[in-house]
Amino acid sequence: MPPSSNALPLALSAVVLSNMACAPAAKTIAAAPENTVLVKVAAAELRHLPVEIKAAVKVEAIASVVVRSQVGGVLRKVHFQEGALVTEGALLFEIDPRPFEMAVRQLEAALSRDNAMLAQAEASLLRAKSQETHAAGQRERYEKLAAEGIFSREQAEQAALEARTRASTVQVEQAAVDTARSSALAARSALDNARLNLSYCLLRAPLTGRTGSVPWKPGNLVKAADMELVTIHQVAPVYVNFAVPESRLAILRQRMSNGGLLVRAEVSGDVRGPAPGSVTYIENAVDSSTGTIRIKASFSNDDQRFWPGQFVDLRLLLEERGNAVVVPGTALQTGQAGNFLYVVKSDDRVEVRTVRPGPRSDRYICIEQGLAAGERVVTEGHLRIAPGVKVRAAL
Repeated sequence: MPPSSNALPLALSAVVLSNMACAPAAKTIAAAPENTVLVKVAAAELRHLPVEIKAAVKVEAIASVVVRSQVGGVLRKVHFQEGALVTEGALLFEIDPRPFEMAVRQLEAALSRDNAMLAQAEASLLRAKSQETHAAGQRERYEKLAAEGIFSREQAEQAALEARTRASTVQVEQAAVDTARSSALAARSALDNARLNLSYCLLRAPLTGRTGSVPWKPGNLVKAADMELVTIHQVAPVYVNFAVPESRLAILRQRMSNGGLLVRAEVSGDVRGPAPGSVTYIENAVDSSTGTIRIKASFSNDDQRFWPGQFVDLRLLLEERGNAVVVPGTALQTGQAGNFLYVVKSDDRVEVRTVRPGPRSDRYICIEQGLAAGERVVTEGHLRIAPGVKVRAAL
């Protein structure tokens, strides 16, 4: 049976399409260039690397005092402006002193009276002692003359009775003197207390510092030891508390024994830059729950750039390493086997290199083992590469 008129063209078309599909495909595979991945690359450098501890810490005042009145009365005058810097001993508040002045005058009068009574009792005691001495002499003479028969025994006994009476009078007068002296001492103590209360009418700054708000105005009734009149914060110097890992304790103690540890603190956006300070205290025990140790650093704060309660950026310089191999911190990666870098070899292919990182400083990290200066590492584009992939540094 002769072939159909449509069968021959279809067969020829199939042969042509088969040849076109095979021949050009072979040419494409042979001529395709190898794919490269664009990444950012940086070379490892030798740098002088300061090893620092950074922390955001809160400024604290060296001393804070809440001023309260020790006596009650009407607030008469406030001698400072809210938020002002006051010096130690400066007059802050004045309470109406008139009731206390009256109490002082009354007790002065009472003391004068008791002193007069004491003087009178002492004079009476002197007279009684003089009479006792005279009576004792009479008794001795009468007893001697009675023994010689010049005076009778009755006269001698009368002289002895008189001497005993005078001795009893001396005891009574001595008791009166003691009572008057005690009264005078009590009046003196009461007067001193009244004068002390009068001095409390003038409230002075216990330290040099900056005052807070004053909710009480002249005319308000102030209660003793019950009302907070103002709070004063000593703002020069100030200190901060922060924690350091216990692994740094050895170098901390070594640096402290060799002249101290220097710290710097600054407020974000402050054009004056960081202010220097020094570590003044290391806690005497490690916090076992956190594995850290508390440290206190102080700043002179003469320019008062730091305020109590303010957060500042702190840097503690532990050591300085010379000729340290450093790479940008973004180059370091972490996997199941530990820390590693993508190292770009001379043929631009990527190699995974396990390394031992050291301390960080700003945007750099020290590589203590596994990398040499001059070797190139990938800093960006890690998700697009794998070992053996060829890369090209992006501009």
